[in-house]
Amino acid sequence: MLDVNGQPRPLLARKQQRHATIQQLRTQGHSLAEISRQLGVSFRTVQRYAAANLDDLLAPALHRPSALDDHAGYIHQRRAEGLTAAAQLHAELRTRGWHGSLRTVQRYLQRLRPAATTPRLAPAPKPRRVTSWIMTKPEHLHTEHSAALTAILARCPALRAVRWHVAAFAAMMRELSGEHVDSWMHAVEADDLPDLHTLVTSLRRDHAAVTAGLTLPYSSGAVEGQVNRIKALKRAMYGRANLDLLRQRILIPH
Repeated sequence: MLDVNGQPRPLLARKQQRHATIQQLRTQGHSLAEISRQLGVSFRTVQRYAAANLDDLLAPALHRPSALDDHAGYIHQRRAEGLTAAAQLHAELRTRGWHGSLRTVQRYLQRLRPAATTPRLAPAPKPRRVTSWIMTKPEHLHTEHSAALTAILARCPALRAVRWHVAAFAAMMRELSGEHVDSWMHAVEADDLPDLHTLVTSLRRDHAAVTAGLTLPYSSGAVEGQVNRIKALKRAMYGRANLDLLRQRILIPH
């Protein structure tokens, strides 16, 4: 991540500093909106730096297209053979028909050195995968998934709060303890979680039905099953027969 003079590349240095600052503020419990105001950068930028790891942020700057990309195979071969002198490599490339400057060769080699010495980190799990881990009962998670989720939650206080609220709501559903739904909504509103606040607003619009659904043993599963069966019959008979036959198939299931 250094230039040909051994100094940090300005763009990479800025990205590193911003990522470290945002991650530190998140660890201290600051919300994304607070960090955006404090650093004077957009909310979307803060959101991206908070969610991504450093390698993913630096990759576009580290791997910009170069005029030497067409000779990459030869350059990697010579480096594997022990050639590290930019001047010698520049002379060899000129014999192969390349007419660029020595400084271009120096910059290209400088980009390759970190990749040769720095171990590549494992890719971060996709948001959908992390969501599935949070939605799964802890005792049903594989050991490696549980360890990965624990590491992620340790770095993100907001995600820890989401995990707790999801588990509490799932417990109300399993145990039919709808009398706790009001305290659950108050707990959600006490945290800086805008997406869950939207959910709470929707639940309050139909509070009685939500409480009944989390308390009573009845289920609309049978009705939903019949709806799905009728939809399947409609798709299967589309363009093949009239409504009389469709009615018979719906009323007289086989």
